[in-house]
Amino acid sequence: MFKKILIAEDHESINLSVQKTLEELNIPNVDYVYYCDDALAKIQKAIRENNPYDLLITDLYYEEDHHLQKIKDGKELILKIKEIQPSLKVIVFSAEHKSGVIDSLFNECKVNGYVRKARNDSKELKKSIASVYINENYLSLDLKQDIKKLNSYEFSAYDITLVTLLSKGVLQKNIPNYLQENDIKPYSLSSVEKKLNGLKEDLEVTSNEHLVAFCKDIGII
Repeated sequence: MFKKILIAEDHESINLSVQKTLEELNIPNVDYVYYCDDALAKIQKAIRENNPYDLLITDLYYEEDHHLQKIKDGKELILKIKEIQPSLKVIVFSAEHKSGVIDSLFNECKVNGYVRKARNDSKELKKSIASVYINENYLSLDLKQDIKKLNSYEFSAYDITLVTLLSKGVLQKNIPNYLQENDIKPYSLSSVEKKLNGLKEDLEVTSNEHLVAFCKDIGII
């Protein structure tokens, strides 16, 4: 099992809860911080002392307070840490539920596990630590199903542009004007209508409003 773990979590009660979970797993060396800057500093110090951490458990979002921080969120923290210690295992422990955001953590940040803060999250955290320790990525079953649904349709840059314009209140009939002005093809009204109708059919939504809400919910826009 892991010997040295760092917890980065800004809510004291949750931080203590994670510490208790690690105590139950008999992890011998557990450190904790409340700020991303402090997490990076501890990891840098551990590397200098030739006693690096095996695992980082971090939240995704951190509330701002009177302590000014250079690193604003967990995703930025992970990317910076991966630059100096690429082999460090990372589990994100967050309330975020958007499948698009979670998917990007695995694809862009190369995290090893994701546990959503919810009922029974302590059990899920233990499962994730055990899985990551044997080099298996961990994502709970319900989140896997959401990610599978997201990945069943590959959103192109063109798709995202159309939905983003709708989300900003641009009428469908006026979208071709924006596309033409920005040299985005195809920009005919018939092409826009065909693409949006195809998106709605593939995603099983019934209106442009529903399409926008769906894409916001999964974190595409």
